[in-house]
Amino acid sequence: MLEEIKIAIADDHKIFRKGVILSMRQYTNLRFIMEAENGEDLLQKIPIEEPEIILCDLKMPIKDGIDATKAITKLYPHIRVIILTMYEDDRFVGHLMDCGAAGYLLKNSEPSEVYKAINDVKRTGFYLSPFVNKILIRKNYSKQKFNPSLANEAVLSDREKEVLMLVCMEYTATEIAGKMNISARTVEAIKDRLMERFGVKNSVGLVFYAMKNRLLD
Repeated sequence: MLEEIKIAIADDHKIFRKGVILSMRQYTNLRFIMEAENGEDLLQKIPIEEPEIILCDLKMPIKDGIDATKAITKLYPHIRVIILTMYEDDRFVGHLMDCGAAGYLLKNSEPSEVYKAINDVKRTGFYLSPFVNKILIRKNYSKQKFNPSLANEAVLSDREKEVLMLVCMEYTATEIAGKMNISARTVEAIKDRLMERFGVKNSVGLVFYAMKNRLLD
């Protein structure tokens, strides 16, 4: 039996919230425990309901999804936010990942992809959708954020490179530890060191950095 995952959804359109919940009923390990109509409402309900993963829209009144994601990342780092929006602008994707979002989905996504995203985020801490991968391939995010410089070139040890590669392949710290025959604590220490060195906040940031700087070519 799959482990139950507690989900919250934040969107200012009630009919959309209900539609998402209805479409996900076929997946019995998901339990929607909370609905919020804006970012402020979401932040007020989180400490009461304690969701594990939040599906969050961007454009909402009072407090939008960007500000809500920033606040959640700071106040509740153990809670993962998956953006679920109609905005396809590449700039939003890069910015939300910088803000700590664990994934970015479009509202026309199939329920099966939303389900995969939720499970991947639960297992590994992030999910890179085909839409996000296309942005990485086009390098739009790279052009906006990265100024090439030999002085800033990252030099990785073999162990760091192997951990980074396995993170990009969506393995958990425990799974990486098993593959490398080291402790999960050592894996987390290496990830923390890489995040500090690269100036990123989470595993998503590590993946972005590795891809846009071609660290694993």
